[in-house]
Amino acid sequence: MSSTILLVEDDATLRDTLAYRLRHDGYQVVTAADGVQAVNAARKTRPDLIVLDLMLPGLDGLEVCKQVRAMPETQAAPIIMLTARAEESDKILGLELGADDYVTKPFSWPELRARIRTQLRRHEQNAADSLTTPAKQGIIEAEPLRIDLDRRQVWLNGQEVEMAARLFDLLVYIVRHRGIVLTRGRLLEHVWGYDYGGDTRTVDVHVRWLREKIEHDPSNPRLIQTVRGVGYRFKG
Repeated sequence: MSSTILLVEDDATLRDTLAYRLRHDGYQVVTAADGVQAVNAARKTRPDLIVLDLMLPGLDGLEVCKQVRAMPETQAAPIIMLTARAEESDKILGLELGADDYVTKPFSWPELRARIRTQLRRHEQNAADSLTTPAKQGIIEAEPLRIDLDRRQVWLNGQEVEMAARLFDLLVYIVRHRGIVLTRGRLLEHVWGYDYGGDTRTVDVHVRWLREKIEHDPSNPRLIQTVRGVGYRFKG
């Protein structure tokens, strides 16, 4: 069965063009022109992936992302944001609210297609893993952290820490490889599912957020250390 993609874009020309190309690639496509339509369509169709414009009438893309992530029907669906804004803060906020990736306008169709395929592959693999090994993961202890992999919960010094899905995945990968220097390219490949293309900003931004969650002094981190010019190492 082909994957269903919810395409949310208020520019009719771009929306129709992308919908045509996605259908040509074999996807089922549901479209929405504003934020309210997007939330309703997500609830009704339970898409496998959402392509979400940031600037929308009614509810903007950030609010749509927040609401979609709060719904059980769609909380696991990958979200790729489309944004014409160049400011890093908008992209960071979108990722923090639960988006998995972003593409800055103007973008090429091959780039968006590749990112969609990457996110769908990762989503399908996660779903398969949860079905075939429902109780394999258990608990990871890495003082002062305790990570429940089945329930996707994290405790720091006995206090639960709320964490977005991508941050949780990043933390688990780093902790499981404690003591090993992990390059940004390796983290992109194994946590995001990307082939390394030289852009490491996504990793650096997420590591910064993760430090803010678990470090006593994020500006002087003890648990997640930077190895200059290479990547990161967990020393918990």
